[in-house]
Amino acid sequence: MYDVAAPPRMGQRASPGAEADAASVDAALIDAASVDAALIDAALVAAARLDPRAFEPLYARYRDRIYAYLRTRTRDADDAADLTQQVFLQVLDALPRYRADRGSFAAWLFRIAHNAASSQARRRRNTIAWDAVPEALQPLAPDDPETAALQQETSARLRMILLGYTPATREMLALRFAGGLTSAEIGAVVGKSEAAVKKHLTRTLHSLKEHYRE
Repeated sequence: MYDVAAPPRMGQRASPGAEADAASVDAALIDAASVDAALIDAALVAAARLDPRAFEPLYARYRDRIYAYLRTRTRDADDAADLTQQVFLQVLDALPRYRADRGSFAAWLFRIAHNAASSQARRRRNTIAWDAVPEALQPLAPDDPETAALQQETSARLRMILLGYTPATREMLALRFAGGLTSAEIGAVVGKSEAAVKKHLTRTLHSLKEHYRE
């Protein structure tokens, strides 16, 4: 569940009233989910601080999200997997320094992943692979070959659209849809306020919708 609406399927439109109602419900659900997530994270972090062998549940909880995010920042799946392992080694080493009063664990974790990906990109000067984000934006698996072909065509079109956005915008989209972060957590990662992130993502998603309708 996101705190900004995802772009609709081709040809799908929602009324302004329905979108407003959905946004209100989404916001309430996100607030409740964030509280639950913070409590779970706090318990897992406390356990891992006492015994590094207890880090496994924390790793399992975030591994897939970190990998999905890093896949948007690396050349291929192997690079993303290697960097994911490096990030969690850094997290384990830095865990005693994590301060819950300075932000959520997810934001802290993704900040480490963001910095690791940026450092690797500077060293390798590689082109960012953006293949993972279209799939994240359109998560439903196709049920038949015709649907699969349509989704492939739509994903290819989306990749071309995304290339027209700035790296900062693509980063926010990656953190939102591949990483599953809230606007507040994205702000903590990229150094912007929650309100600024929400405004930026809302404008970007509106732009994506307009591209879909063309």
